[in-house]
Amino acid sequence: MEVVYRCCCGIDVHKKLIVACLKKGGRQELREFGTMTGEIKELANWLLEAGCEMVAMESTGVYWKPLYNLFELMDVKAMIVNASHMKAVPGRKTDMKDAEWIADLLQHGLLKASFIPDREQRELRELTRYRKSLVEERARELNRLQKVLEGANIKLMSVVKDVNCKSARRLLEKIVLDETLDSETVSSVIHRNLLPKLEEILPAVEGITTPLQRALLSQIMDHIDDLSRRIDNLDEMVEQYMAEYAEALAAIKEIPGIAERSAQVILAEIGTNMDRFPSAEHLCSWAGICPGNRRSAGKRKSGRTNKGNMALKTTLVQCAQSGKQVKGSYYSAQFQRIAARRGKKRATVAVAHSMLIAIYHILKYKVPFRDLGSAYYDNFNREHKINAYLKRLQALGWDPASVPISA
Repeated sequence: MEVVYRCCCGIDVHKKLIVACLKKGGRQELREFGTMTGEIKELANWLLEAGCEMVAMESTGVYWKPLYNLFELMDVKAMIVNASHMKAVPGRKTDMKDAEWIADLLQHGLLKASFIPDREQRELRELTRYRKSLVEERARELNRLQKVLEGANIKLMSVVKDVNCKSARRLLEKIVLDETLDSETVSSVIHRNLLPKLEEILPAVEGITTPLQRALLSQIMDHIDDLSRRIDNLDEMVEQYMAEYAEALAAIKEIPGIAERSAQVILAEIGTNMDRFPSAEHLCSWAGICPGNRRSAGKRKSGRTNKGNMALKTTLVQCAQSGKQVKGSYYSAQFQRIAARRGKKRATVAVAHSMLIAIYHILKYKVPFRDLGSAYYDNFNREHKINAYLKRLQALGWDPASVPISA
């Protein structure tokens, strides 16, 4: 095989140990390093002194990040490779052999580098992903609150849509304090829009709570308030760090179904420079929202999507679920057309696919979003569709002679 790199290094990364295999010409050298900052710098200096052209390492958890960050600062060229793309030969599973195998594959150009954004975007990703984790944790905590309320036979969710709204929280605070909830007390703490439901709220909050349940409710509510405060702080931080992307955010928000928070997550995941993706299809494949390409012996196998970038994928699917509900939009027509024959889930992913293609062209060519409209598919094969609908009407008993088409 052709040698691509005359001097390269394969690194097997662990939590406390780094095994490096340096290949230079026909020789190789194996060394072990720790994972402390000073030891990683020692590794980088060793590679620079040897004239290493490229370093490759697996994307093992988060352990590759400190190495990549320091290599980036010290001008050591490195690539992160998907572990599934370079499975070691069976029977040769040791740290030394793994490092040798990675170096051998790298030397002959058999490794494909994963997309790693610049440091600024990586930090922005961490911020948006942490915010998403807190939002999910708050949702779980609200479910725990509902579970405790059901255990006390308090059916507040049967009357109020959001158990975390101001009126519901005031009622819960009264319950925690073990106060009597009569008609006058309840009407004084709920919003005026809920006054017509007063007769439904009174029996709903009439539960039996023990001191332990009330203490547990207090702890859960405090946790929810703390999470809400932290989420608000993170929202301000994200808006501050993404102020320079205001133009790109405004352009993406023109797409039906994409709001401020979703646009921030999308930009944090893919950035604004689309030159790193050769085409929109490459971007969709990297995100994991395009059909899988699996063929063998002339037959198409499973077409399920790849894993891809899960943070981006889940956000796009959520946007697609909102965009398909916008009446008169192209995404609504696309969803209805695909859902009829392929199901709602596949149709939602297809809408997310179309959204990401639109985002790619908006960011790459600086063009505004233009909705094709719900009548887009009606312009194709009009005669064929008319004949198909007429046949369907005749099958249902419609007589063309009785009612002229012009009527």
